[in-house]
Amino acid sequence: MTQNKLFVVGMGPGREDQMTGEALRILEQCDVIVGYTVYLKLLSERFREKKQLSTPMRQEQERCRMALEEAQKGQNVAMICSGDAGIYGMASLLYEMRKDYPDVALEVIPGVTAASSGAAVLGAPLNHDFCVISLSDLLTPWPLIERRLRMAARGDFAMAIYNPASRKRPDHLRHACDILLQELEESCPCGYVEKIGREGTRSKTCTLRELREEKVSMFTTVFIGNSQTEILNGKLITKRGYPIETTTDFRRDY
Repeated sequence: MTQNKLFVVGMGPGREDQMTGEALRILEQCDVIVGYTVYLKLLSERFREKKQLSTPMRQEQERCRMALEEAQKGQNVAMICSGDAGIYGMASLLYEMRKDYPDVALEVIPGVTAASSGAAVLGAPLNHDFCVISLSDLLTPWPLIERRLRMAARGDFAMAIYNPASRKRPDHLRHACDILLQELEESCPCGYVEKIGREGTRSKTCTLRELREEKVSMFTTVFIGNSQTEILNGKLITKRGYPIETTTDFRRDY
């Protein structure tokens, strides 16, 4: 492993058995691990001897600068992100900030994002074309989020919805459902998964109308079906359109 290297590591839901082999190998070989405080707590005991640096939520730039400065000192550093580092993670911000640290090499290590892990819990809701949309308006204006929701619905995309609510914006999912109900049927199959891959994982399937009344948290990923989505035996399934042949019974009576 070369020096002055910063790896942006997607750690999936957080459990060691849900990380990729490559992510585990990088974390083993790095000198320093940097991350949001909650994510560092999710790391297993095998990484406790590593130097660990953290910042609270909403201090992402400080966290990235901290990681870049550690790498510039000649150390190999891992910046951990939940899910995938390039999907609502720190990868893009680090690439933007790297211009001030030309001696630091940057590499992204992919992880399992909540759209994939949550879909697996519910069944197969993203088995055809889909969109991933965040309802957080901290960095994206709400009118743009609203437009994206409408366009995804009009395009008949299944959707994975990130950041559906928080303490300061408890009604964002309700507002999103109101927008979608202008484009989709009330009976549109939906579902959500809370605390994916962690203690207390909870999932539910429902209609779009029912989803509007659900109370969710920032640790929830919501799934909206398209015209080909059904709830089959309690699972949310988006069909790809395979023609299913009727099984023929070839048994003969002798």
